[in-house]
Amino acid sequence: MADAASRLVSVAEQLLGAPLPVRVRAWDGSQAGPPGAPVIVVRNRRALRRMLFKPGELGMARAWVAGDLDIEGDLYTALGAMAGLLWEHDDEGGGRSLADTVRDPAARAAVRDLIRLVGPPLPPAPPREEVRRRRHLHTRRTDKRAISHHYDVGNDFYSLVLGPSMVYSCAYWEDDGSLESAQRDKLELVCRKLGLKPGQRLLDVGCGWGSMALHAAREHGVRVVGVTLSQEQAAFARKRVADEGLTDRVEIRVQDYRDVRDGPYDAISSIGMAEHVGAERYLDYARDLYGLLRPGGRLLNHQIARRPQQDESAYEVDAFIDSYVFPDGELAPIGTTVTMLERAGFEVRDVESLREHYARTLRAWVTNLEGDWARATRLAGFGRARVWRLYMAASALAFERNQIGVNQVLAVRTPETGTSGLPARTRTWNA
Repeated sequence: MADAASRLVSVAEQLLGAPLPVRVRAWDGSQAGPPGAPVIVVRNRRALRRMLFKPGELGMARAWVAGDLDIEGDLYTALGAMAGLLWEHDDEGGGRSLADTVRDPAARAAVRDLIRLVGPPLPPAPPREEVRRRRHLHTRRTDKRAISHHYDVGNDFYSLVLGPSMVYSCAYWEDDGSLESAQRDKLELVCRKLGLKPGQRLLDVGCGWGSMALHAAREHGVRVVGVTLSQEQAAFARKRVADEGLTDRVEIRVQDYRDVRDGPYDAISSIGMAEHVGAERYLDYARDLYGLLRPGGRLLNHQIARRPQQDESAYEVDAFIDSYVFPDGELAPIGTTVTMLERAGFEVRDVESLREHYARTLRAWVTNLEGDWARATRLAGFGRARVWRLYMAASALAFERNQIGVNQVLAVRTPETGTSGLPARTRTWNA
């Protein structure tokens, strides 16, 4: 009888109809696959049961989160090889289709061999970090629950990952400086695009740990209302506001943006929040923000975007992200976002892509996480720390490969006179 690793490689190649681009180390110590390739460590048969009962990305994610499946060596190299195997697989590019697999006697024999190798086919329970997938309702209650799952992991854990800036969105890398300086430059870029002036009112939607609100109040003299659905974020932000002596200029609320009623505001920033709104409610989101702005007021919408599909009705939320990272999160193409903002009444004046900036930001966060891994697992738990490591590293690769992007959209509630208040020269924000 062949060793476990050889049998796994043989099964995988039969099912894929292509050579396996990674090396496999099995629980019995055996290894097989191309020498020098990234090593996938299958620690036990339970990993195979997870993948057998949930074929594809979710089964592998469960095995990874539980620690049944691991990667030896550089995480990015391994994920890059696996991306071509799982997430970018194209039947027209030489791989095997499901129909081919069903018809091929050798492939069916490989599946039977896998079942024998797995042992008693009892499906393991999903890791406790997994959220039950459900229809994306985006009610106030379900949105609050989803936000809590992602952001109420613990402020100390996020401080470890994000660093002193406590900014959980794409940085703006103008030079070879630190992550902290790049995040400061991003906050300043947003403030300049909004044209903030002393005494103005800014609404920061999805204010996180208060970094944007603090920067705008401290550096530009505006009065800020920041809203978040996370109790932990709000407590952290309020302490920062008090420590900086800015309680007269910054108010942090635990409040849904749909419940803000004290407009008009001179400007609104929405940074990394709109991904949680949902496709069905996005126009309402845009209209709500439009209604909160004074005529001539500006909105800066900073949002991750996916590539458009030929058939948009076929779009499905990523199973791993939905189950472990951002429950109910949905991505839209940038064209859809611009259209929805303009349908709500906004005039879109500028769109800037920061795709490469986010890839670099994510790599910096992964470095922070891996650099203090023991503490990270104590703070968030073994499984949750592994979720964050996988999703941030995989996301960095997705941004680098143009599978997803991130854009800053500057929009104006242009009054009937047509006077936008923006400079005539593009990107001379403070004219």
